[in-house]
Amino acid sequence: MTTTLHARRGNAARRRSAATTACAVLVAACLTAPAAAQMGFGFGGQAVGGISVDAHGIVRNLEPEASRELAEKRRELLARPERPDGRPAALRKVSLGRLCAAVDACAAKGEPLPPDVLLLGGLERITHVFVDPNGHDIVLAGPADTAAVDASGTVVAAASGRPLLHLEDLVVALRAIDGARSAGVQCSIDPSPEGVAKLQRYLAGLKTMGANPEATLRTMESVLGPQRVTIAGVPAESRIARVLVAADYRMKRIGMGLEPAGIEGLPSYLAMVPAGSTSGAMLPRFWLEADYDPLARDPDELAWEIGARRMKCLTESDLATRDGPARGKAAADKIAGAWCALMTEHYADLARRQPVFAELVNCVDLAVVAALIRGRQLDRRAGLDLAPLTDATRLAVPAYDAPATLSTVATGFKKGSRWIVSASGGVQFQPWAFATNTTESAGSAATRAAALAGRPVEGWRWD
Repeated sequence: MTTTLHARRGNAARRRSAATTACAVLVAACLTAPAAAQMGFGFGGQAVGGISVDAHGIVRNLEPEASRELAEKRRELLARPERPDGRPAALRKVSLGRLCAAVDACAAKGEPLPPDVLLLGGLERITHVFVDPNGHDIVLAGPADTAAVDASGTVVAAASGRPLLHLEDLVVALRAIDGARSAGVQCSIDPSPEGVAKLQRYLAGLKTMGANPEATLRTMESVLGPQRVTIAGVPAESRIARVLVAADYRMKRIGMGLEPAGIEGLPSYLAMVPAGSTSGAMLPRFWLEADYDPLARDPDELAWEIGARRMKCLTESDLATRDGPARGKAAADKIAGAWCALMTEHYADLARRQPVFAELVNCVDLAVVAALIRGRQLDRRAGLDLAPLTDATRLAVPAYDAPATLSTVATGFKKGSRWIVSASGGVQFQPWAFATNTTESAGSAATRAAALAGRPVEGWRWD
């Protein structure tokens, strides 16, 4: 998986020395709002994690004013009736059967889905899945809260500030999960092989930054060319795809020192590179990969619990050659490994500071739930028809402008004579592997029994 970053040019001038500057070529992910906001279905996938995508698929940062307008628009939407409300709940239950009925009822009346439905009753994550053959139902359960909107426009839990789950993402996961069987879900942002080869030839003849370092950096941008965005396992025009790109983009910007992590203990990768290194041109790759503990289940496989899970940051070094990048062929970069270890250690803290990293975990959870339902045929065991969610002719989800390219931005860093070329990173996970890794837990049955016993006569969610 690969992703690169996009640097702000203003930092370059302060760090540059014409004779000894080391260069970092960063892929800039730019995002602008798409032509169609599609706010009628949900709270918008058009801007996630501070990025947006224009009609040409170009990724870039969302302008501050656009972020403010987005936050205000989402607050207006949340002011509608039937929003997730009430006190935080440790284990809110959501009936998929009754939710399907609510979706069908809105379709029959030609009405938009209410916020409470769009946000799955305020669920912050899914910790349990209960199958109810007698009631022909599947119940999703987890911590939940009143919906609020933070300064960046992210819809979050009022108390914890953690992003809420979106029905839109669950629907996409259910529809796309079969296609993720072989390769999982992936996001990759890479320079083209032709661009890397051209950059290597250019760097081979570059002895100094010259009298006009800015001109040299702009030439590097032009030589390397735009970065390519690749999405697999989910539709590229989905909100989930944007979460993947946004999380990877933010990780790279933090790693390359383009923006602070906002937490102690996580410096940039570049800050950790010692000055005076003469190791030549490097293409370090950073990517995020999910890891789950085995799913707990009762002996009858009617009660499931999603326990501890985490995101890990991994790295390898590509070798820059005249013919393009040779993946993983360069010597291991101990500093890159140390930075990834810090990124992994502080991921939970970072997710609280920058919600897009928590949104990424939400999307992984929903994909795991979809793989569990599909792989274990829980809908058939329950006698539940999920067509109101899985049939695109009955429920259309927004199709956003798909991320396609990023602009390359070169920034100079004074690191002795070492050229640091940021090329790659990404996100990858295999939900099917997590859904099949299980362990038996007798206590799960009691949790299921209590949850189903509390189900009200009417309504699709309860605490």
